[in-house]
Amino acid sequence: MIFTGVLKNAFLITGLVMVMMLLIEYFNVYSHGRSFRKIERSRMGQVLLGALLGLVPGCIGGFALVSLFTHRIVSFGALVAMMIAATGDEAFVLFAVIPKTALLLNAILFALSLVAGLIVDRVIKRFPAPFSQRHFAIHEHEEEAHNDIPFFKRLTYNLRHLSFQRALLLFGLLVFMLSMLFGLFEHDHVHVEGVCHHDGFLFTERWLNLLFVGLSAVVLVLIAAVNEHFLEAHLWGHLIKKHFLKIFVWTLGALLLIQYGLQYFDVQHWISENPMPVLFAAALIGIIPESGPHIVFITLFASGHIPFSILLANSVVQDGHTALPLLAESKRGFLWAKLINVAIGLAVGFAGYLFGF
Repeated sequence: MIFTGVLKNAFLITGLVMVMMLLIEYFNVYSHGRSFRKIERSRMGQVLLGALLGLVPGCIGGFALVSLFTHRIVSFGALVAMMIAATGDEAFVLFAVIPKTALLLNAILFALSLVAGLIVDRVIKRFPAPFSQRHFAIHEHEEEAHNDIPFFKRLTYNLRHLSFQRALLLFGLLVFMLSMLFGLFEHDHVHVEGVCHHDGFLFTERWLNLLFVGLSAVVLVLIAAVNEHFLEAHLWGHLIKKHFLKIFVWTLGALLLIQYGLQYFDVQHWISENPMPVLFAAALIGIIPESGPHIVFITLFASGHIPFSILLANSVVQDGHTALPLLAESKRGFLWAKLINVAIGLAVGFAGYLFGF
């Protein structure tokens, strides 16, 4: 019974995350990333760009900024700003699980990233960065050939000639939509307490589910209409094969850990008695350049077992896997940026703890 409730939560969160990721992937590819190539000349403009790209959920904005940094187009302060503002794929989970808190968290991260980036640029005038054209290929999608076929004709043609991947994506999304529409994911009394209650943000849980049904319907139409290359290379090859299982497994694992751990271990009491070790753990785990481990802190906060200050400390330091290309190209840049972020994360986390939030 407990496992069923946790499994339901994991499918709901993963489904919501994938819907948002599919939407962003579509708009990023079909805009050809043109907005990423227009960089302001001023340091302030570069830091602002870094902060804004960091706020883009997922890896798109972060990878673009890393490419610009490695080509000496933006400053080290802009890189630090991006890494503070970015929460990687966890941003999707934050907005799916605790949207009201996610907005507040992103606002704080944005402000911190601007201040930190500008200070870093004042102290470090010039940071050595590699110059390699191959870095632009890390996550920038190739240009799509112009398609003169009208949208609805392309839609009907694709539906008449369904590939396996398209059929599977459409079927899976349709099942997810119907499950939300008929309330199969709405919570009963068997679930991880506090998780997916959406903070009472704007609507009840029912209205939010209906909102995501609408977004899912948009994604359903887009999946049916896109060409085979986009479907196979971007939606199937990138999002489904690389992200779906990882997000689901980490979400399920975090929820199971909390739900079953609460039966044998008084997490809330231990954290209340040992806040500093948890704060340091949140910052140190944030160093990991990977999406997944940080979901534990989101679920702990959503279930009321850690304060906002610990979630904030982890969010300042972690940036999903947006820094992986940086680690490959500039280990020195990765190390220094992470050290700065750890110092800032611990400082704001400790300050938040002292002020009681």
